[in-house]
Amino acid sequence: MVMAFRFKWVPFAATVLLVALGVSLGQWQDRRAAEKSAAEARLQAGLAGEPLVLGAATVPAAEAEFRRVRVTGEFVADWPLYLDNRPSARGVGFYLLMPFHIAGTDRHVLVARGWLPRNMAVREQLPLYGTPSGTVTLEGVARLNPGHVMQLGTAPPLKPGAIVQNASVDGVAAAAGLRLQPFIIEQSAPAGAQDSGLSHDWPAPASGVDKHRGYAFQWYALAAMAALFFVVTGFRRGKQN
Repeated sequence: MVMAFRFKWVPFAATVLLVALGVSLGQWQDRRAAEKSAAEARLQAGLAGEPLVLGAATVPAAEAEFRRVRVTGEFVADWPLYLDNRPSARGVGFYLLMPFHIAGTDRHVLVARGWLPRNMAVREQLPLYGTPSGTVTLEGVARLNPGHVMQLGTAPPLKPGAIVQNASVDGVAAAAGLRLQPFIIEQSAPAGAQDSGLSHDWPAPASGVDKHRGYAFQWYALAAMAALFFVVTGFRRGKQN
């Protein structure tokens, strides 16, 4: 029996498309893993340095990102926002966002105060939490944004007490009429005895790296299997007795 390879354009074109798709998506997952690993390294470097103390001056977001931040002032307690569908080790809930007036200035910074559990039976029923009154000092880590989730339906307007999927610094600044620093602070601990009811276990930037690497392996395996299938079936088509 003599084995010969029989080339056909249609299987070849389909194989090329599958291989290109698998390699492209595998490389994309590799890039996502590398981006998260780099972000985690920047976070660790930022945590090791001295905290950035906020005042009246605008701090560029790229300069502040992943750095420890310290700020003194007052929470704008009548402008809470609740970011929905935010998972935690404790379940699904909300991130509480609240503007913070920087003492001695006309500037604010948006603070992600922490995570709150969600009432799975009554979505609109918000859990109780405490907000410090008067001047407090808080610390946290600067991030560009509070993260983004898939928008379900039409986004409601940003207003005090709104439950929303997503919110940006610029959007809150425009809705509240406040001058905000171009980043948020993920609060790392309670700012006083009245600051209660919130969890401060923020997800690390590197969370999901292993998942991305696993997906990359699957896409590369798809590309390899497509090429192997084309070769094997080509020899079968060309088999001679």
